[in-house]
Amino acid sequence: MEAQEVAADIVRKALNRGCTAAEVFVKSSQGISVEAKDGRVEAMEVSRGFGLSLKVIRRRKLGFAFMTMPAGIGSCRKEIDRTIDEAVQGSEWTAADEYTGIPDYMPPGDVLVFDEKINSIDEGDVIRDAILLEDSALSYDERIKKVRKAAVSAGAGKTVIVNSKGVNAAYEATYYSAHVTAVATDRDGDSQMGWDYAGSRRLSDIDIKSVGEGASKRALELLGSVRISPVKIPVILAPFVAVEFLEILSASLSAEAVQKQRSFLAGKSGQEVVSPLLDIIDDGTMAWRTGTRPVDDEGVPVANKTLVSGGVLRGFIHNTYTAAKDNTASTGNASRGSFKSLPGIDVTNFYIKPDGGKSGDDMVKSLSRGILILGAMGVHTANPVSGDFSVGISGQWIENGETVYPVKEAVISGNILDMFRKVEGVGNDLRFYGNIGSPSLLIGDMDVSA
Repeated sequence: MEAQEVAADIVRKALNRGCTAAEVFVKSSQGISVEAKDGRVEAMEVSRGFGLSLKVIRRRKLGFAFMTMPAGIGSCRKEIDRTIDEAVQGSEWTAADEYTGIPDYMPPGDVLVFDEKINSIDEGDVIRDAILLEDSALSYDERIKKVRKAAVSAGAGKTVIVNSKGVNAAYEATYYSAHVTAVATDRDGDSQMGWDYAGSRRLSDIDIKSVGEGASKRALELLGSVRISPVKIPVILAPFVAVEFLEILSASLSAEAVQKQRSFLAGKSGQEVVSPLLDIIDDGTMAWRTGTRPVDDEGVPVANKTLVSGGVLRGFIHNTYTAAKDNTASTGNASRGSFKSLPGIDVTNFYIKPDGGKSGDDMVKSLSRGILILGAMGVHTANPVSGDFSVGISGQWIENGETVYPVKEAVISGNILDMFRKVEGVGNDLRFYGNIGSPSLLIGDMDVSA
């Protein structure tokens, strides 16, 4: 309660200084990360942070300031007063903007984001899991010769948001994650890397051994890869690869990108933009997911939103500012990189809805020829405005419904929207990597070059 009371006092003081609106954002966090190598701890990092920011509006002009609080909020009265001064004075130097504002109060729903088992975990437990992660990867197969990184992280934090329109929100959240990269080497000296990851706000969702084995399995699947000739052929995107392309699409669903003409979805609301087989959802209410929270970083309740339904674009994601510009309501997608920044826009839990039918293996069996893409290099270089891309891929060649040999150093090129329009099958194997998830996707003929 102390942080909420201090935040409310800061809001009152800002209003007494002639501000028409004020918003305080407080973030505290603590965490531990352990990396294992050769059965021992190679690196361990323990972190703790506490910071506060103040946004004020005065004569429709924005002011912003922030402060760190290593000793806690109760012992920083002078620093708090200085932060108020800086925010108020800063509003003198910005241009008036009719869309600048803060949200009204809306009651948040209940979500599951805090696990006491993570909150009370000690460093010994995290160390044990990091060592187990490395061992699980190494012991999976004798061809796994080394593990480049086996890291486990745990943390907890509290967020407080108070504004002058009645928002007074506070919640605690936890997280636990594991990621590892394994290297496989065969008798001919070929080496391939594979990695895997799992993350959740609940400890029981993380299967450390499965993550280690998953990384090794990926590495082994690519051993003995060969180059192929250029071909036009159907491809299957494994969930992780689909997630990488979906992440590019998510950026174009930001109303800020649309308003700045930096989105390849601008002007397409209400149109069929991808395959009618695709439903794309953003849901901040999913239990224990890493993107889940009761409110966004402005205090607006998160929601479950279908952004693409049957291939048709239904809308974009907003914070308070972009919603005002479009004369609509915030979708609960305000997001801050940290307390040191003003809210931008980001997805919560963003995913392609799985189909109840085929698995990824079933898709392989359905093809007479094709490629199962297990890795893509350089997806982040796709043009965010046009959606054009050209990326390297690795995977498995499919012949008569079976994977017959691994392929390497191939390239697929195209346009992200065009690729999603060619989706001919959606798997039932939804998997999240961070806060973005996808099942396997079967894509119609794609140009594959050597």
